[in-house]
This record gives sequence, C-alpha cells and structure tokens, in this order.
Amino acid sequence: MKYMLLINTPPADNPAEVDNGCTFEDWIAFDKAVQEAGICVDSHQLADFTTATRVQVGADGRRAITTDGPFAETREILGGLYVIDVPDLDEALDWAARCPGSLGGGSVVVRPVAEVQG
Repeated sequence: MKYMLLINTPPADNPAEVDNGCTFEDWIAFDKAVQEAGICVDSHQLADFTTATRVQVGADGRRAITTDGPFAETREILGGLYVIDVPDLDEALDWAARCPGSLGGGSVVVRPVAEVQG
C-alpha cells in the first residue's frame, strides 16, 4: 500500500526547535535507506516556503484569492515528501520515525494514498 510521508518543520520564529540536530548526511542516509529498501515511489524537497502561492476559486469558478506566502497562521512548514510503498501502516510509521524530519520539533504526517479505480 502506498503512503505519503509529509515532512514538516517548526516555524523559523522558534530557532530552538528548528535545529533538530540532524545533518545533511542524515538526510542522505535516510534517502539511501528508502531507495535500497525498494519502497520509494517518489520523493521531493520543496523550495523555500516564501516562494509559495495560495490560490482559491470562487463560486463563479474564477480564481478569487491568490496570496503569496508565508502565512501567519502556519504553525509548521511543509518541507518535502516521500511516497513509499509498504505492506501496512505500521511499517509506514516505522519509516516515518526513521526520517530526520521527525526529530527536534519536526514531524512526519503519514497519509495513505487513495487508490482510485478508473
């Protein structure tokens, strides 16, 4: 079953939480581990959140609101994602716990990918 691991970091206004103790090498090692395990379907690091743009569509079907980030109400910043293919939720949770993004105030949200029948 496919699961998406959404990697969140604490907001930059709390520097004590941003330094989660992991290094670039930790990320390389984690990426290598998911690749070697053969479970990685896809993965991406996102560009800085200040480049984000938020779009909503009004009732008339037209683009109604476009807001440049960052957003004051944001408590966490989505930094990247993995899509993994593992037998069950427990294994997905194990991989999420191994992710450097889950350390030091960060979190990894695990969501099943819906299999849509076409």
